[in-house]
Amino acid sequence: MGCAPGKLSPMELNLLADLAAPDRDAFLSRCSVRRFARRDPLFRHGDPSDGMHVVSKGRVMVQITTPGGDEASLTVVGPGQSVGEQSLLVEDGRRSASAVALEAAETYFLSKAAFTELRQAEPTFDRILLRLLTGRVLRLTDQLVEALYVPATTRVIRRIADAASLYGDGTIPLTQQEVAALAGTTRPTVNRVLRSAQEAGAIDLARGRIEVRDLQMLRSLGDGA
Repeated sequence: MGCAPGKLSPMELNLLADLAAPDRDAFLSRCSVRRFARRDPLFRHGDPSDGMHVVSKGRVMVQITTPGGDEASLTVVGPGQSVGEQSLLVEDGRRSASAVALEAAETYFLSKAAFTELRQAEPTFDRILLRLLTGRVLRLTDQLVEALYVPATTRVIRRIADAASLYGDGTIPLTQQEVAALAGTTRPTVNRVLRSAQEAGAIDLARGRIEVRDLQMLRSLGDGA
C-alpha cells in the first residue's frame, strides 16, 4: 500500500527531518508500507539489494554472519531510522547483512527504482543518501575502535544504555545472547555484568528482557569498569 504523504512529522521521521514538505511528501508517496511480526526478517544476507526500509514502528536488529558461522549484531534501529540504504547504490547486488524485527514492526519501503526517480527529480535526495552512508561508516568505525580497545564489561553496559534510550520506557526486550552479540562478547560475560548491575540496583532482570531502573547509575557503572 502507498504511504500517506505527511503521515509522519519531521521529528518522527529523522531521515527526512531537513526536507521541505513537498520533498518529504514526494518521498513518502513512493514508499510502500510493510509490516512484520516479531522475529520476522525484513531481509536476509544474500537477498537481492532491492531497496531500503525506514522504520516507523517497532525496533529492528541488523546482523551479520561471521566466517565462523556465528551471528554478530551490528545495531538496533527504531522509528525514524533506516536499514538497507547501501542497496540504493549497488547494481544487481546482494544484501551484506540481515535485518530482523525485534517486535511487531512497520516500515516504509523505498525501492531502488523509486529512489532513482527521486534523485533525478531533486538533487536533495543525493545529500540524504550521503548523510546516511557517512553516518553508517562513522558508527562502524566507532564500533571497531570499541571492540579493539574498550573492555567487554563497558561494552555490555553501553549497549544496554543505548537500548534503554531507544526503548523510552526502560524495558528492553533483548535476551542476554542478543546483548552479547551487540557487545561482541560472550553470554557468560553478559550474565556476569548484568547480575552485578542488578545487585547495584541499576537494573532488574526478567526472562527475555531487562528493566532499567536507574540509567544514570548504569552509565556510571560502565564508566568505572
